[in-house]
Amino acid sequence: MPPLLFLLVLCAPFLSYADRSGVTIAEIGALTSFKLNLQDPLGALNGWDPSSPAAPCDWRGVACVNNRVTDLRLPRLQLSGRLTERLSDLRMLRKLSLRSNSFNGTIPSSLCKCTSLRAVFLQYNSLSGNLPSEIGNLTGLQILNVAQNRLSGGIPGDLPLSLKYVDVSSNSFSGEIPSTVANLSQLQLINLSYNQFSGEIPASFGELQQLQYLWLDHNLLGGTLPSALANCSSLVHLSVEGNALGGVIPAAIAALPKLQVIALSQNNLTGSIPASIFCNISVYTPSLRIVQLGFNGFTDIVEPEASTCFSIVQVLDIQHNNIHGRFPLWITNVSTLTMLDVSNNAFSGEIPPEIGKLQKLEELKVANNSFTGMIPEEIKKCAFLRVVDFEGNRFAGEVPSFFGYMTGLKVLSFGENLFSGSVPQSYGRLSALETLSLRGNSLNGTMPEEVMGLGNISTLDLSGNKFTGQISASIGNLSRLTVLNLSGSIPPEIGNCSDIEILELSSNSLTGHIPTDIIRLSHLKVLDLSRNNLTGDIPGDISKCSSLSELLVDHNHLSGTIPESLSELSNLTMLDLSANNLSGEISSNISMIPNLVYFNVSGNNLEGEIPSVLGSRFNNPSAFANNKNLCGKPLDRKCDNIVDRDRKRLIVLIVVIVAGACLLALCCCFYIFSLLRWRKRLKEGASGEKKRSPARASSGASGGRGSTDNGGPKLVMFNTKITLAETIEATRQFDEENVLSRTRYGLVFKACYNDGIVLSIRRLPDGSLDENMFRKEAESLGKVKHRNLTVLRGYYAGPPDMRLLVYDYMPNGNLATLLQEASHQDGHVLNWPMRHLIALGIARGLAFLHQSSMVHGDVKPQSVLFDADFEAHLSDFGLDRLTIATPGLLELDPESSEWEEFLLGVKVGLLCTAPDPLDRPTMSDIVFMLEGCRVGPDIPSSADPTSQPSPA
Repeated sequence: MPPLLFLLVLCAPFLSYADRSGVTIAEIGALTSFKLNLQDPLGALNGWDPSSPAAPCDWRGVACVNNRVTDLRLPRLQLSGRLTERLSDLRMLRKLSLRSNSFNGTIPSSLCKCTSLRAVFLQYNSLSGNLPSEIGNLTGLQILNVAQNRLSGGIPGDLPLSLKYVDVSSNSFSGEIPSTVANLSQLQLINLSYNQFSGEIPASFGELQQLQYLWLDHNLLGGTLPSALANCSSLVHLSVEGNALGGVIPAAIAALPKLQVIALSQNNLTGSIPASIFCNISVYTPSLRIVQLGFNGFTDIVEPEASTCFSIVQVLDIQHNNIHGRFPLWITNVSTLTMLDVSNNAFSGEIPPEIGKLQKLEELKVANNSFTGMIPEEIKKCAFLRVVDFEGNRFAGEVPSFFGYMTGLKVLSFGENLFSGSVPQSYGRLSALETLSLRGNSLNGTMPEEVMGLGNISTLDLSGNKFTGQISASIGNLSRLTVLNLSGSIPPEIGNCSDIEILELSSNSLTGHIPTDIIRLSHLKVLDLSRNNLTGDIPGDISKCSSLSELLVDHNHLSGTIPESLSELSNLTMLDLSANNLSGEISSNISMIPNLVYFNVSGNNLEGEIPSVLGSRFNNPSAFANNKNLCGKPLDRKCDNIVDRDRKRLIVLIVVIVAGACLLALCCCFYIFSLLRWRKRLKEGASGEKKRSPARASSGASGGRGSTDNGGPKLVMFNTKITLAETIEATRQFDEENVLSRTRYGLVFKACYNDGIVLSIRRLPDGSLDENMFRKEAESLGKVKHRNLTVLRGYYAGPPDMRLLVYDYMPNGNLATLLQEASHQDGHVLNWPMRHLIALGIARGLAFLHQSSMVHGDVKPQSVLFDADFEAHLSDFGLDRLTIATPGLLELDPESSEWEEFLLGVKVGLLCTAPDPLDRPTMSDIVFMLEGCRVGPDIPSSADPTSQPSPA
């Protein structure tokens, strides 16, 4: 081999190292510094080996072009820690994706030296501080997503002009929206939702000709809706819900040529709803499909001219306004409508027969108006109807029987009207029916046997009528029943309804005994049998209904003793046994029920002494009144045995005092004797050998006594005072380590009490409602109960602006965590049958909320919690009325498959046909669709749902 060639071969490794010693070494150092700052519980970065020949281009999450790092993608790996300033050494970096981790600290301003950056994805972390003002240096940046962090301050006015996609939602940004945003001429999407932006919407937004999505929901924006937005000719989706906008809707905005969605609910808009919302008044093809204007102050709707009315509106939501007059007849010409909600307005008159022209209608809600007359039979032409809500009006006559032939119905609500007669037998054909409400009418007769065979019913409310006869034993076939209100007698077959959570049978003419089969209702939370004619004993085995929180059997003819086993109902908050024929003594074990806040045994034949702890806890004589032989506090009646006992105690006390005095005198004598003897020994020791005195036994051991905080009441549920002491101790002074989650409604803490109870405590942010209003809203929210919803157990409202909500602790976390775990374990944690059950539970919970005229407004994986049995419970609902919300979460993630997986994942994973999200399917639709999904052994354990394309 020639000497020169041999020299080249020998030096090749050193030449290679020299080649890497420049820029590549700097990039390896930057990434190594990045790794050293992090906690990596999954070991995702263990393969980052600087000695690898291809380092760093062969490292996980790193992509290179020409040996220069261009991409750093490490999403959903549970990484935590601060971002290093040395990321600025990645000078050729084009894409940075660290989303869905737990990064904290600030966004390093040095990152703005990476001038080649085109996309930054930092959403779903815990970053804080300001958005660096130097961001304007990233002149090529097209996508900026920092949603759902803890960022604050204002938005820099000097944003990169190349931006197409900006998402800063769900943070704590404040101040006014900078008018310089109008300089971003390429902008297609801007999401500023769930922050604290104030001031007005800049009219300069009208200059953004490429803008397609403008989302400003749930801020503090005021002023009016700028008419200049009508110049945004590319606008597809306009959403400004949950602000304080006033004034009217400019008609020209609704006439935009590409606008499909306009969502302006929960504002202070007034005046008339323009005709352009419903009918095309321009030369363009109509595009508007979803209109949401609920919870405003509109008083009228401008009637469009029939000759120019061309509409494809599918969803029209104008609930909770002040719209007067008769039902708008021209709406029946909008043949594309699938959902119509005019609830909670001031409409009057009759529903026109032309309503039958809306043959694509799936939901019809006219509740809480002043409609009169009879329901037109032409509605049966609407063959796709699934939800019919006519509650709270003045409809009269017999309950329409033709609805019994609309077999697709899932919700049928006629409560609080003027209906008379009997329940039509035809309703027994409604095999898909889930909710039937006929409460508060003047119905009579007996319930048809056919209705009691509807196996899909979960809510059956027949209360407040004049039914007679017996409750059919067929009620035991309603296996999915969760809420039941009736009249008649209680058949033992009711124990077959194993899913019942609320059983309200009060104020009827029920007779006979309380059936022992009730103990089979393992999910039962509320049992209300009050104001009937029931006899016999209270079943002792009712303690097996371990979830029971309310037991109300007052105003009956029950006899026997109060079962001691009631003390085993640890979740019991209300116990009313008043106005019966109960006898015997009150067991002291009753005082051991930890969460009991209401107790009443008045009007019975009880005797003996009231247990002292119970009397102190419920220091109200009315709770024990009208029991002739009952004595003790808080009654102003001493027991005879108490007087005798007091005398004996006095005698014993005197004896103890005398004995103590004698003992004290004896000790004094012994002390004096010992002292004299000691002095004598001292004198003897002065002339002779000193002697050591014997050592004295040490008494240094000290005994401690735990604080029991008996100075005030414990944290309790409704209708009583509570203190913060035990809760502060249980949450370790609301310590950061006890935080379970962070939402726009404040922090949720895990509270572990000394008696072993574990609860979730939500501490609402400052700026909540005043104390009285808060109590009213909290008590109302506490009545919303469903097996797939988190149930409010209690609350605290007190100075200084301290607002707490108490819920059951959900030990198995939330859906977001479960999805992350599943993504790293090939679906074994979350197989498709399990996903199906979770999705079905979520949908059922949402459907129940919608039937209760309640809007969740913030559905996301983090809002889905799991109990010990991994049953899904939807949380964070109804909190808008309790607080001025701090920033929360929004599900849009343009780079993530979770959006598709959570909302539309059934399309691939469950072999179902998923609806277009812009069609806004109702939750009843979703439940129907999920129940029909095919999930079995032929379904793979994991799937890869089609991910949403990046907006870049």
